[in-house]
Amino acid sequence: MRRPFTNLTLDERRVIARLLQAKVPKTKIAQMLGRSRSTITREVKRNWWHDKDVPQADGYWHVTAQSQADRRRSRRRKLERLPDLRAEVIRCLHEGWSPEQIAGRLRIEPGAPHRLCHETIYQYVYSAEGQSAQLARLLPERRRKRKPRYARSPRNRVFPAETSIHNRPPEINDRSQFGN
Repeated sequence: MRRPFTNLTLDERRVIARLLQAKVPKTKIAQMLGRSRSTITREVKRNWWHDKDVPQADGYWHVTAQSQADRRRSRRRKLERLPDLRAEVIRCLHEGWSPEQIAGRLRIEPGAPHRLCHETIYQYVYSAEGQSAQLARLLPERRRKRKPRYARSPRNRVFPAETSIHNRPPEINDRSQFGN
């Protein structure tokens, strides 16, 4: 059974490295870890170590893979990196555009230097920097905190426990009394 996406841990990378050295196929590694085969393939491809000076050291090393993954993850997001794009997004938010409209406009505009996903805009708006600039107030649907996109809201009971059918008086069950 596959689980929802989570980043690979150092222990999982250690298992991948050990099994790759034992020449176990990536499909088998994926089954053993409960991951998709494409996840394992992508992981090995992204974090394969190449050394020009010592070609014998080429390979997948779990510690190196973890540090490369951490370095990639620590890169700042587009709106934090690119001040001109950030200014354009904030200007559009002030004009009343939704993040979906901003992302769509950047996608079709000829000569636009960067493309942007609406999720990136939402993440920036609800980040610490966006909160300090009070950008959430500019969104069409204003919330102090954003709900996860596909999270299920807990279902409340349709009828409260005190009005449950199991708690009704016995005279109602045998229909000996009318009304009330």
